[in-house]
Amino acid sequence: MTELELAGQVVELVRRAGGPGAQAEVVVTRADLALTRFANSFIHQNVAESTVGVRLRVHVDGRTAAGSGSVVTPDGLRALVERTLTAARLCPPDPAWPGLTPPTPAPAGGPVDEAAAYADPDERAERVRAFVSAAGGLETAGYCRTAHRSSAFANSAGHTAHWRAVEAAMDGIARSGGADGVARLCADRLADLDGAVLGARAAVKARAAADPVELPPGRYEVVFEPAAVTDLLQNLSWFGFNGKRYVERQSFAEPGAAQFDPAVTLVDDPLGASGLPFDVEGTTRKAVTLVEAGTTRAVTHDRRTAVEAGAESTGHAIAGGATVGPMARNLRLAAGGDASPAGAVPGAWTPGAVADPDTAELVAQVGRGLLVSDLWYTRVLDPKSLVITGLTRNGVWLVEDGVVVGAVRDLRFTESYPRALAPGGVLGVGRVPVRQPDRVDGVWWEAPPVRLASWHFTGGASG
Repeated sequence: MTELELAGQVVELVRRAGGPGAQAEVVVTRADLALTRFANSFIHQNVAESTVGVRLRVHVDGRTAAGSGSVVTPDGLRALVERTLTAARLCPPDPAWPGLTPPTPAPAGGPVDEAAAYADPDERAERVRAFVSAAGGLETAGYCRTAHRSSAFANSAGHTAHWRAVEAAMDGIARSGGADGVARLCADRLADLDGAVLGARAAVKARAAADPVELPPGRYEVVFEPAAVTDLLQNLSWFGFNGKRYVERQSFAEPGAAQFDPAVTLVDDPLGASGLPFDVEGTTRKAVTLVEAGTTRAVTHDRRTAVEAGAESTGHAIAGGATVGPMARNLRLAAGGDASPAGAVPGAWTPGAVADPDTAELVAQVGRGLLVSDLWYTRVLDPKSLVITGLTRNGVWLVEDGVVVGAVRDLRFTESYPRALAPGGVLGVGRVPVRQPDRVDGVWWEAPPVRLASWHFTGGASG
């Protein structure tokens, strides 16, 4: 039975068990996920799983509940329907129920790379071997993963949709004397993952991060590499452009206001091969411009938040969205100047150089500041103004007169992300966007390097 047939069967079971007034929406996803991990420069884990999951949401007698299951036998599907209907009848009334997505033309997704969809362990191992070899004897660790999802949607209003999505990703570090260098890439095609290129870059950065010095806290001009920019995009998505937070007045976003530097354009675009062209409510997904040349244009909505805001769903409903809200999960910071193709990686580095050519162009314009490879362990202090504290990792370097002069110990920062990107705050945006993988397949963040006028470092990594 296909995913679409399974979804239709669950809708029919709800109709029979819940009566003619019961409303249902069903998502059936068949997922083939595979991961090859390596540590100490050896592959130590190769795992793969193939699952079928069913997510059901029902609205009956003015009450709403959701359930999920992975047993797709007739008995398993009946049990899922029965317990979800029972839960709905025990829930409080849901006056904000937005109704079901009406029948609309089936959306089309991007082309699917069959090599990524059906990659075998040897193909991932080849990329790991190339990464390890290119690191030139340094200790390495990381993973290479491939994912293939086939999803179908059906609801009791008669709307259906079906599509496939694939992803290939690699994330690895090289270590030299306690210093780490990182290289990551997410792609729609397996052929776009070059383990040798990524391993060589991680090794160059690890060697350059050795023997770091302490710097006093304060505000510094910074150049963020794409991995660091990713953290900005994630938190802007989760807390800033989230429609639930917007209607609850917990977001900084003000559509129509020039809240960002003119160099900032943010677009959520799920239409590559790694994104499905519809959300869990069946709404067609399309590219949504959240910020255009510094002006906030939109926030993301599902059907519920759209009704509250007097808007339309942007196709960003997710499982659990009633609690966490709709979020952009394929967010791209537009490149500056003559952009290279999306997902591209920079060309050959100068031997021994810390930065790739695109990042180096920004570094060359810095009088005194820091080059930051990565941010992590970020935590929100004030959701409304999006003040965040966190740490650098995988390499920080002091820049003087446009030249990287030495490594710096990791630093703690406390900064408002919207303030750092406000008018006058962005001094440059690179030309080459690099797609970074998320912990969850199908979620990615794409950005070039960015030069910021000021970033508030509040101390060393220990405090």
